[in-house]
Amino acid sequence: MEWNTTWNDPLTSYVGTFDDLIGDQRTRKTFGETVRGIIGAGSLICQQIAGQSPVLSQGKKGAQRVIRLATGESTHRSELDDRHLTARLREVAVEQLEQAPEEEVWLIADGSDLRKPYAEEMPYLMQVRDLEGHLVPGYRTINVIGVTPGRRGLLYHHLFSSQAPDFVSEPAEVQEALQTVSQALTSLKEQKTITWLLDSGFDDVAVWRTIWEAQEHLVCRVYHLDRLVSFEDRHGQWQQGHLEQARGQMRPLARVQTTLVAKRGQQQHAKKQPVEVEVAACPVRVTYSTAVRRQGSGQQVTREMWLVEVHMVGVDQDPWFLLTDWPVTDEQSATRIFTMYRQRWGVEDSFKFLKTCLGWEEAQVLDWQALRTLVALGWVAAGFLYDLGVSWDWAEVQLLAKLGGWEPHKDRQPGKITVQRGLSRLLDMLVTQAVLSQYETTHHGLPPQIAAFLSNWGPPHQL
Repeated sequence: MEWNTTWNDPLTSYVGTFDDLIGDQRTRKTFGETVRGIIGAGSLICQQIAGQSPVLSQGKKGAQRVIRLATGESTHRSELDDRHLTARLREVAVEQLEQAPEEEVWLIADGSDLRKPYAEEMPYLMQVRDLEGHLVPGYRTINVIGVTPGRRGLLYHHLFSSQAPDFVSEPAEVQEALQTVSQALTSLKEQKTITWLLDSGFDDVAVWRTIWEAQEHLVCRVYHLDRLVSFEDRHGQWQQGHLEQARGQMRPLARVQTTLVAKRGQQQHAKKQPVEVEVAACPVRVTYSTAVRRQGSGQQVTREMWLVEVHMVGVDQDPWFLLTDWPVTDEQSATRIFTMYRQRWGVEDSFKFLKTCLGWEEAQVLDWQALRTLVALGWVAAGFLYDLGVSWDWAEVQLLAKLGGWEPHKDRQPGKITVQRGLSRLLDMLVTQAVLSQYETTHHGLPPQIAAFLSNWGPPHQL
C-alpha cells in the first residue's frame, strides 16, 4: 500500500518561504520535518514532534535534532530563532493583507498567558493567572493578528517573563509590539485604513497615543468607568466627569441580530444562539499628555472619541463598554463598530486553537531561547493551518475535514481543530508507511503476523 500525493504539497511550499533563513540542507530538512511533526503531534514536546515526522522518527536521535534546532546548537549558519521566524511570518502576513481587496485592515492584539502550573525547573518562570484566576507559574506573550474578511496573518509574537534578564516592563513590551507592527504596515497604509481592536488590557492612554501618532484608529473595550473625560450634556454644554456619568448622555442608535455564546432565561448553560443587541453611544473628549510613559515634557492633547454601550437583550451578561475614535452617530456607524469588535471573538479562537491543537503549553525545555523558538515554531505551524482554512473550496481541505471526523452540513463548515485532526491522521499514515518500509528493508520483510494482517486488510467500501 503506497500513498501518493495528488496535489502540489502545500506544506512543502509553505515551509519553503523560510528557506533563505536556513544555511544548510540538513537544517532545512530538520526545520521542515519539525513543522510537520508539530502539526501531526499537536504538541510542542520534542519527542512527540520527532515521532510524527517520517524522517525524524527513523533515527535514534530524532528528538535531539529538534532540541538542537530550538536551542540553536545546529543552526549556526541559519537564523531560526523566534525573532527571525516571526519577522518572516510578519512579511508573509503583510503581503497577504496587501492583496486583499478590502480598504480596511483590522489588527487584534492579545496578551495570552502560557501556563506551566507544574513546572519548577523551567527558566525564568513568573506568576500568571489560570482560567480560574489563581496564580500559577508561566510566561506572558503578546500577539498581533491582522485580519480582513478573507485573509489572516500573524504580525507579531513575543514570549517574555518579568524574571528574564532582558525584561524592561510590560508596557514597554506593548509599545514594542505597536511600533513594530505599525512600521511593517507603512506601505499598506497608503491604500488601507488600519484599526486596532483591543480588549480591556489595553485600556491605556499610552497605547492609544502611540496608535494615533501612527495615523491609525482604535476600538478598545473599557476596563473601568472611572476614567476622567469631558462629555456633552443635554443642553449642549461640555463638562468634566467620569465615563460612568457620560453614560447618562447616550442615545440608542441600533438594534443588531447576531449569534453569540450566551445563557438566556432559564437555560442552565451558555450555548451558541441568536441574540439581539442594542447599541447606544455618545461623544466624549479624552485629554492626555504626549509624554505619558516617556522621558521629557510633552504637550496636552484633547482627542474626540465616542463611548459605545453594547447591551445583549435577554442575556445574563454585563454590557460591553467601548471607546473608539471612529464617529458613532447613526445606525450604520453603530452597527459597524459592533461588527468590528465582534470580529475579536473569531480571532481569539485562533489563540485557543494554537493552545489546544498545537500544544502551546506543553513545551518542556530548560533553555530560555529554545522555549521561545519552540513557541514561535508553533506559530509557523499554525500559519500553515490558517492558510488551509482560508480556502474551504479546496477539495483537499474538505477531505482533511472528513478525516478529522467532520459530517457535512449545509449551514456549518468545519473548524480548524477538525482540519488539524484530519491532517494529523494523514501524517500518522505517512509515519507508519515510513517505519514499515524501513523495517522491511532492514529485515527483508515484515513479521509474519503483521504481514498477514496487512495483506488481508482493506478499507471499507462505505465511510
